[in-house]
Amino acid sequence: MRRTASRSAAAPAVAEPAPEPDAWSGPEQTAAPAPAPAPSPQPLRTEFEFELPRGYVDDSGTVHRHGVMRLATARDELIPLRDVRVQENPAYLSVVLLGRVITQLGTLSMVHDGVVENMFASDLAFLQDFYRQVNAEGHTRAAVTCPHCEEPFEVELGGSRLGES
Repeated sequence: MRRTASRSAAAPAVAEPAPEPDAWSGPEQTAAPAPAPAPSPQPLRTEFEFELPRGYVDDSGTVHRHGVMRLATARDELIPLRDVRVQENPAYLSVVLLGRVITQLGTLSMVHDGVVENMFASDLAFLQDFYRQVNAEGHTRAAVTCPHCEEPFEVELGGSRLGES
């Protein structure tokens, strides 16, 4: 803030120096680039495909590897807690829970906890990890941009096979 003293009529007017040009103004100044428009929101994805590392072998010997898991609801996580098998053995919780959220597995007409119970341990571990990824983030892929060419692409966050995270 600049103070000015009142001048009497008898005092000669003193010319004030012109303000110095701002170092950031002038013809050299360029406007900052406009921010990129925000990406449009993706629709909520509720189902996620997976491929089992070994595969479930049914009674006829058919191997089922490709499946679909849906997002879990609060109900999906609460109902198994009432199951007697879970109350007797808390480790059984993941079997019952996965039986609820796996909607497709190969050509099986229905997936239930009995199917999950008879999977190989490596497939069960894979599904437990996949469940955590899907339900923690809502997806297993992330959009990124190449730092060199600035081309957008997606990466798999958890790996597509057991142990590749």
